[in-house]
Amino acid sequence: MARKIRVLIIDDSATVRQTLSAVLESDPQIEVIGVASDPFVAAKRIRDDIPDVITLDVEMPRMDGITFLRKLMSQHPIPVVMCSSLIEAGSETLLQALEAGAVDIVLKPKIGVADALMESRIRICDAVKAAASARVAGARRPPVAVPRPIHEPEKKLTADAMLPPPSGKAMAKTTEAIVCIGASTGGTEALRAVLEDLPPDSPGIVIVQHMPEKFTASFAKRLDSLCAVSVKEAEDGDTVLRGRVLIAPGNKHTILERSGARYYVTVKDGPLVTRHRPSVDVLFRSAARSAGSNAVGVIMTGMGDDGARGMNEMKQAGAYTIAQDEATSVVFGMPKEAIALGCVDRVAPLHALAKEILKASSR
Repeated sequence: MARKIRVLIIDDSATVRQTLSAVLESDPQIEVIGVASDPFVAAKRIRDDIPDVITLDVEMPRMDGITFLRKLMSQHPIPVVMCSSLIEAGSETLLQALEAGAVDIVLKPKIGVADALMESRIRICDAVKAAASARVAGARRPPVAVPRPIHEPEKKLTADAMLPPPSGKAMAKTTEAIVCIGASTGGTEALRAVLEDLPPDSPGIVIVQHMPEKFTASFAKRLDSLCAVSVKEAEDGDTVLRGRVLIAPGNKHTILERSGARYYVTVKDGPLVTRHRPSVDVLFRSAARSAGSNAVGVIMTGMGDDGARGMNEMKQAGAYTIAQDEATSVVFGMPKEAIALGCVDRVAPLHALAKEILKASSR
């Protein structure tokens, strides 16, 4: 038996500390070793007992979470998951937290509605497990090996919940290639690195990055300000165009559709698929159905197996497929699962992904 992931919770709200503790300890692989009401209390606790993962609030008395995060990363790097309330105005601050070294962002648990609390539990526990297995620069402990659970109490829906499987009929070849990218833990900074390397006339791109609702819009705006390509949060009916990148909105599934020679996206509600909404599997399956051999699939850093089955379907439909390599992945989970299925044409490091995408798109 692998040892449990040891978590320290930092939040100024006693109710949140209690709720988070209950949520995390409902997972047999996680143990809460302590709670702290502010970063000063946390610092004393860390001196005595170093956790595997920290969950960190943003707004706290005496020292805000971002300041504490920067100090922690410069002095004693430990994987950190930012735990935030659903505040759109604060999404830019949380993106700064990712730049400062936080592994992921999750929303604080929703209390009172059973289905919402179950989804919060899945997302929070998965984020902590991903953080525990993440490579954090300068960390004094190696990543924790997180085994797959023997059984899962919640039903793990596949892309069948949103779309029927691809028909197997070959799509008519077009002059325009469509690129679909899936990423999770570590993906925000990895995607920035890839998109910054792309020229303004790059093929149209649709991305699923696991991220809470409200934050994807700020993420897209940030990338748009940095990249030669145009980047926006996907809206229902948006056309996939050369030089444009569409990022799936948090808490919505994004599906690639085709009408004649035009590709566009639909944005839909739906259940968690492979434990996520948006799901990479849903996007990739839609690419297999609508684009076939006109598509390029890219799977990047992230924990779990979301995207692996969908990439396999893309490969079977004639798409060219690329996976980020282990050495440059913060968490080598999603690419590893796709590689294990034998559906990856090319494995490449992060710095070479843009070049590989352009090469595959012009093949």
